[in-house]
Amino acid sequence: MSMVQTKTPVSVQDPVIALLGQPNSGKSTLFNGLTGLRQHVGNWPGKTVEQKEGYFIRNGTKYTVADLPGTYSLSANSEEEIITRNYIAEGKADVVVILADASQLERSLFMLADFAGIQTPAVLLLNLMDVAREQGKNVDATVLERKLGIPVVPFSATDVKHYDGFYQALDRALLEKPLLKTAALEEKYRGLERFAELYSLMPREGMGDYSPVWLAAKILEGDAPVTVRVRELLSSEKKAELDALAAASQDGALFTGECKFAWIDALLSDAVSGKKHAKSLGKFDRVATSRKWGKPLAVGVILLGLIAAFVPAAPFMIVGGLLPSLLSPAFTAGLTAIGAPQFLIGLVCDVGVNALYFAISMIGFVFGITLVFGFIEEIGYMARISYVFDGTMSKLGLQGKAIMPFLVSFGCTIGGAAGTRVIDNWGQRVLTISLAWAVPCAATWAIVPMISSVFFGVWAPLVIVAIFAVVLLHMWITSKVFGRKLVDPEERTGLIMELPPYHKPKWGSLLRYVFGRTKDVLVRALKVILLISLVFWLLSYSTDGDVTKSVIYQIGTFIEPVTHFFGLSWQTFLAFVSSAVSKEAALGVLSSLYAGTGTIFASTVGTAGQAANLGEILVANIAPAEALAFIFAVTFNIPCVVAVASTYNETHSAKWTARIALYYICMALLMSFVVYHVGALFLG
Repeated sequence: MSMVQTKTPVSVQDPVIALLGQPNSGKSTLFNGLTGLRQHVGNWPGKTVEQKEGYFIRNGTKYTVADLPGTYSLSANSEEEIITRNYIAEGKADVVVILADASQLERSLFMLADFAGIQTPAVLLLNLMDVAREQGKNVDATVLERKLGIPVVPFSATDVKHYDGFYQALDRALLEKPLLKTAALEEKYRGLERFAELYSLMPREGMGDYSPVWLAAKILEGDAPVTVRVRELLSSEKKAELDALAAASQDGALFTGECKFAWIDALLSDAVSGKKHAKSLGKFDRVATSRKWGKPLAVGVILLGLIAAFVPAAPFMIVGGLLPSLLSPAFTAGLTAIGAPQFLIGLVCDVGVNALYFAISMIGFVFGITLVFGFIEEIGYMARISYVFDGTMSKLGLQGKAIMPFLVSFGCTIGGAAGTRVIDNWGQRVLTISLAWAVPCAATWAIVPMISSVFFGVWAPLVIVAIFAVVLLHMWITSKVFGRKLVDPEERTGLIMELPPYHKPKWGSLLRYVFGRTKDVLVRALKVILLISLVFWLLSYSTDGDVTKSVIYQIGTFIEPVTHFFGLSWQTFLAFVSSAVSKEAALGVLSSLYAGTGTIFASTVGTAGQAANLGEILVANIAPAEALAFIFAVTFNIPCVVAVASTYNETHSAKWTARIALYYICMALLMSFVVYHVGALFLG
């Protein structure tokens, strides 16, 4: 039975465009190129799968763009695939734009073959045409368009100045409603055992936008959700017949897959010509993917990238550092001149200016990390990192790309969280962030060795070794605690992938992505920092600067019996709390409490100095066992408030961000309790 290939043309107001394609097909690049910063990222209602929507306006018409989750097919193998196909079949999109990698059409057109039979107007974009040409391939889009019956556009998603061909094809699809031709694929399906019998049981009109051909193929593949939905439409007699056919269809997905690839080969037989040129990176790629040298090379590249990230980050840090000295005097003078109360002056200059300084200084590293590792992914090397580390990371329920955020977190947890953007599975992204929090960042290493050497002298290296051992144990425990809910067992299998070719980066597209990501993180981070700074400032505020008159002092002394249970005095406990704002705050707060240098708030946001003889003061006031407990509590506390904001920015889940934060606070206090009571036995 042949399908009707067009729908009656109708005018479409505020059209919805769905982007469909495999991972690394260029969907996100096209999405960013179309929508710019006019986009919203969240999660599908009730699902742990990312939802991206945005819009663009052209010729007075607003086009909504939905970037559907990247999947390799439209089967029911994952939540992402089910969400993607339901969105399309339920008629939420007026046109589906299918992206295929022109440099690897034999593989990337599998999504098109799996889409065949869904009766939604479509456009095929042959992305990465520039890479295909570099390989010596010639793709005739006219031949493909004639065979497929839908607009086919040679395309480069990174070249936003030349989207005219895409826009013309989109307008044509909205007007003509072209459907993908399926007769050739249907003919191949009919050669399969039991397909004809299954097809005869399908509703003649299909089900929603699912055609009878598509439904029969999916049931033959053993697609449980489709089978259940079709059964509901059948009589008891036909249900029994369907169950018998479905049960007898062993390896159906293998056979339909052969049909799809045969259909793809027929499509490309006279549409693709030219011989693929050998790439000059052959020797490098052999090293990059080797079992022996692949991992050391990847670690070296990531560490060099980590160092390189400080170069673009430096201007942000310099500008941020200048803000207090530039803005605070000006605001103080202006507010004083108009007779503003001291409370308001302190609120604006202490909270507002310092929060801005803190956010801009720390966001620079997010910019640097996103730029450097976006470049690594853009040229095609990130896939090699994922490949060589996949076996190791799979033991934690992660993919190989997770190694990058872990190593980056040694420099900054904010960058580590931002670096999880390269992980396409939402659950694995959240799990990676939750494990990356356990990695002590550079700010931690700036204070832990100092405290360790002050209290333990030549034995300080043992403390560092113990911290590394606990890091590994912490990550393993965390993977068990969160992994069950975030990563399904079937998603923990080894990685099966075709490595993309190396190619030159498109700097315009990359920079748009980097600035967009940095802006998002900055806005969210500033909100969090302002809120935390305001709360901390109010708690530590006193009219004359006397800490004993502040609310935080009253709270600290009141709860000291509880803090002693964890091995901390009220002073070290407040320093522990401050370390959740920034690790550097721990020493500043101890200095303000024990030596009277500055206020608690100024110490927390890093604008107050420390006593010159702080080491002597700490040794005189803190017992070794308490010092050891304090070291572990600070090391494994929340990394910092900006890391929390970055985590929320990547997970789009306040619930999971709060869960991770509460978990780390509890684990830090538990470690403090254990370390103190064990240490007391040996250190006195």
